[in-house]
Amino acid sequence: MSDYPHAERYPVARGLASEGRDRSEILAELGEMAKGEDAYWETGRCSGTMYCGDHDHYAFMNEAFGLFAHENVLQRDMFPSATRFEGEIIAMTLDLLHADAIVDGQAAGMVTSGGTGSILHAMLAYREHARIERGIEAPNVVKAETGHPAFDKACHLLGIELRKVPVDPTTTRADLDAVADAIDAGTAAVIASAPNYGYGTIDPIAELSDLALERGVGLHVDGCLGGFILPWGEELGYDIPVFDFRLPGVTTISADTHKYAYGLKGTSVLAFRDRSLRDGQYFFLTDWSGGKYCSPGIEGSRSGGLLAATWAGMMALGREGYLRYAQQIFETAFAMQDAVRVHPELRIIGAPTFCFSFTSDAFDIYHVNDFMRTKGWRFNGQQYPNAIHMAVTRPQTQPGLVDGFAADLGNAVAYAREHRDETPKSGAIYGGIPGGPTPEADEFIRAVMTEMMDSQQELPATTGD
Repeated sequence: MSDYPHAERYPVARGLASEGRDRSEILAELGEMAKGEDAYWETGRCSGTMYCGDHDHYAFMNEAFGLFAHENVLQRDMFPSATRFEGEIIAMTLDLLHADAIVDGQAAGMVTSGGTGSILHAMLAYREHARIERGIEAPNVVKAETGHPAFDKACHLLGIELRKVPVDPTTTRADLDAVADAIDAGTAAVIASAPNYGYGTIDPIAELSDLALERGVGLHVDGCLGGFILPWGEELGYDIPVFDFRLPGVTTISADTHKYAYGLKGTSVLAFRDRSLRDGQYFFLTDWSGGKYCSPGIEGSRSGGLLAATWAGMMALGREGYLRYAQQIFETAFAMQDAVRVHPELRIIGAPTFCFSFTSDAFDIYHVNDFMRTKGWRFNGQQYPNAIHMAVTRPQTQPGLVDGFAADLGNAVAYAREHRDETPKSGAIYGGIPGGPTPEADEFIRAVMTEMMDSQQELPATTGD
């Protein structure tokens, strides 16, 4: 399959055309591309990525988006609807995260552009709080190795020292003693995952809460993946440990509305235990010749469409809708894990819930991945150890999917046994290329990114016929 299939079907634009194209022609071209790409995930064989998969829900949110897409959230005097949408999205999220249990602060929040946006803003808030309230000019934060790379990115951009600690190799949860040892007078916050992306396991957040209180540091819970589904799992009676504001040491939580809240991509909520932590990151410039400027976060102009669509989606589903979909997802996830456990050569890592990872001590697990790819499955690759990861979403809950997974997995195990002495074709795509972090690995990833960003400029001219 070509890496650039659309270039083989349509002309490649190398600059702005002298005259505009017919709108109906443009929409027809877009429709063809969308239909082809949707067909890939509609089978339910793709890990994560498409959390909703309901075209009726997408159409409803698209309609809401279209009504406000042209509005600029920065100008609230002209577009006060944004204040309603954002405020109520935050309120619904705080409700889900048990902000009513807070007795030592005034809960608050902000809507960001996604999980990375929420994490970046959280780290900014902790940096500023450490500087203003504690006089720390060179702060550090502590995270387990399994914490999301967005924390590494945020610390890189904000000049924060990031201290990584190991996890328990059996549970894949943060090592409490290692976290405690890494905290010092310059620590602004500790990071916990609920769950971590790789293994779907939840850090010992109650114990980390106690540690954060004892040492006087913040505790950020990365619930970008689990924030809008773990609460429903707890309500359904699954063994979900408390990870939210019921724990007094938890000071911020990130939860992505564009994942298990089933919103359109790019929204997330960053929730704060106390408003003062959020307000410290506001940016003001009151002596600019263009007027007094202020913004609540890093972004400036934002489209009101995403706020409207997210708000509409959450209002349309309600508690009953979210609970119903969560039950389907948890049941499917545990059934898929049971299908993995049938094979003694396979091993599920840790004790996951809706998102799980499995490996093998008998052969390289990427042999399993190689075979499953021929059946249309798309997993996310991992390393240290090599493993493959499945985040169960609504598309996987369609009838017959689990049976198909079990059958294909059985054949994949047989294939892996047969080819165990060969080098697998696939590797840890999300984490990089197989092997340790080396200059060669970094250069490979840089080349891949460059190819992705600049490839259209280098493609040969086509007629689109």
